[in-house]
Amino acid sequence: MNRLECVFAGLALKSPVIVSSSGLTDSAEKNRRWSECGAGAIVLKSLFEEQISAEAEKLEDFSGYPEGSEYLKEYVRAHRLSEYLSLIRESKSVCSVPVIASVSCYTDSGWADFAARIEEAGADALEINVMALWADKEYTYGLHEQRHIDILKHVKKVVQIPVIVKLGNNLSNPVALINQLYANGAAAVVLFNRFYQPDIDIDSMEYVTGDVFTHPSDLSTPLRWIGIASSLVGGIDYAASGGVSSSEAVVKALLAGASAVEVCSAIYKDADFIGKANRFLNAWMERNGFEKIAQFKGKLSNRDLKGINAFERVQFLKYFDEH
Repeated sequence: MNRLECVFAGLALKSPVIVSSSGLTDSAEKNRRWSECGAGAIVLKSLFEEQISAEAEKLEDFSGYPEGSEYLKEYVRAHRLSEYLSLIRESKSVCSVPVIASVSCYTDSGWADFAARIEEAGADALEINVMALWADKEYTYGLHEQRHIDILKHVKKVVQIPVIVKLGNNLSNPVALINQLYANGAAAVVLFNRFYQPDIDIDSMEYVTGDVFTHPSDLSTPLRWIGIASSLVGGIDYAASGGVSSSEAVVKALLAGASAVEVCSAIYKDADFIGKANRFLNAWMERNGFEKIAQFKGKLSNRDLKGINAFERVQFLKYFDEH
């Protein structure tokens, strides 16, 4: 028996370590390698809504015929989708693990049609990334959360494959949104998406790109919310993303209540991370007498939810008293 076998979003995985959507997963050859390295699943590089719009605008400027903007946009969309469908088919033909398609969007226009084509191409599941920062002073509370729900509803109408929603950490109450996503058919959620990290060059006085990779300290946020949410909304699977930079971090995420982890930065830094994490997890389970992940998954979830705020505040005070 493979100790590392688990289920995430209804998919049978040979390991809880999933390669996250990135440049690591933009070709079938790369994906074949991750499959052979022991990854439990592969999330293909995202199809970005903004990229499609930007390419269409460039063509519009070049052509000099703004009245053809809708035609150009549809042409670019069709071309990009065709390329993406090829990536799905080619990856499926060489990978022995589930292949999860990914779309990154902030509106729900056209994604239902894309989702149907993605399913037809053979994707085992679809991950939706709703990436948006709201800065409108007339913003209506709840609009951001409702957009996630609306996109999910539209996609679920046209696909039978599992739909996974990857959330940003700019939510006041992730649990409430997760509960609604579960009620509307989401098979899993990933906590959390990594936003662009801005920095400022004080010499040029310009905005520049901050750290590209996640840090070990980033893990505390998904650990907190997976621990809380998995205790309240138990019918949906969770994956941790962000700060999973060591083999120990994989174990921590599972103990908090995650069914899997999505990893990117750690693999960029160490191409053998998947193998090392799998070997560590297997040895840790054997050392602690666990035959399967289900025996300890969620062992450290936050079951005393009524006291969670008091716990957080007391621990915060203790931390600063000690330092």
